[in-house]
Amino acid sequence: MPARKIAVIGAGYVGLTTAATLAAAGHGVTCVDVDRDKVAELRAGRVALLEPDLPELVAAGRRAGLLRFTARLPDALLPPHPPDLVFVCVPTPRGEGGAADVSIVEAVARDLGRLLPPGAAVVLKSTVPVGTADRVRGLLRRPDLPVLSHPEFLSEGSAVHDCRHPDRLVIGAGTTPADRAAARRLADLYTDLAAPVLLTGNASAELIKYAANAFLAVKLSYANTLAELCESVGADIGDVCRGLGLDPRIAPAHLRPSPGWGGPCLPKDTHALLDLARTRQIGFPLVRAALETNDRQHHRIADKVRTAAGGCLDGVRIAVYGLAFKAGTADTRDSPALAVARLLHAQGAELTVYDPAANPDGPDDWYQTADNPYTAAKAATVVAVLTEWPEFARLDWALISQLMHRPHVVDARRILDPEALEACGLTVSAVGRGTR
Repeated sequence: MPARKIAVIGAGYVGLTTAATLAAAGHGVTCVDVDRDKVAELRAGRVALLEPDLPELVAAGRRAGLLRFTARLPDALLPPHPPDLVFVCVPTPRGEGGAADVSIVEAVARDLGRLLPPGAAVVLKSTVPVGTADRVRGLLRRPDLPVLSHPEFLSEGSAVHDCRHPDRLVIGAGTTPADRAAARRLADLYTDLAAPVLLTGNASAELIKYAANAFLAVKLSYANTLAELCESVGADIGDVCRGLGLDPRIAPAHLRPSPGWGGPCLPKDTHALLDLARTRQIGFPLVRAALETNDRQHHRIADKVRTAAGGCLDGVRIAVYGLAFKAGTADTRDSPALAVARLLHAQGAELTVYDPAANPDGPDDWYQTADNPYTAAKAATVVAVLTEWPEFARLDWALISQLMHRPHVVDARRILDPEALEACGLTVSAVGRGTR
């Protein structure tokens, strides 16, 4: 496979990981971002994202002269670095009514139409609604520039691994010979990977990403509803999910109960799929129910904490372990842990928060931060474990029991050993298992 010259627009999770892994594969990559401070940090070798292996990969690309960073789009598009492929990896946040806001993608398309030399293809890696590739093609005003849809399937905390070991590669293209040739050129980047490549139309590729994330949301909400049923009938959700996951038609992934699902992708993409269905007069009640169940789960966990505290939270000190939407990241966007914490605060609880990485607002008037989990637990009536950081399972729970005002733990992630905690004098309430 010949080395390609590649431009990556956007240096967030998707853009930076894409740029670094393509450079590691031997391609010359120029990554551009409008945030000049971020570009300066990356040029200095500093990666702010909490992502395993990414700092090392960026440093290696810089040392090899294969990875460049710039805040000027022309530097990434014009000689001496004209690209063969331009990856668009910019944000598409939730907009009004749940629809994805593609204004940044559209602005980039206009700039590419003005600046991009002939011979390149535009690759939409941002998560975009069906029809965006056609919209971009019109905004480019350049019939010589193919537009490909190439959705990403990365998870925070494993983005580099996911990029290097994808389970599938989806490439959407138009029907012209130039479009098909550009799709094959893009697919050639991945000849060393074992993943299957699906070549399809743009609309199908765009819809696959939304369909995948909405399906995961449904599966997660299903597990949380099952957990509620387990608590009612005396079953254990861990055993139930293990039994379900052994069926190859179901599989174990995303069958773990929690305070709810969140992060920068699943809520946004699920709302966007609903909005797309609405514009086509399709109700999609299954996906809507998943969203409603997720919101209800936040309240269910807050209710568990209130019950553990004796039925009232007004003036009660609660230790919150975790604010990130999942372990391995500092990201609190649409975090279920943060949603539960806000519900506890609204009911009058005095919150002391500890998270190994995340602090969304800095010290604020609705919670206090602690430097370690033991300080957070001091004089608390309940410890609420809301993010599945592995270190929480390894804490000195006997010491925590001694530090607390009343020794109650709500394990919303099911990462603790209830028998070990009971031996320390703690009362444990876990999702899908009830109080022990």
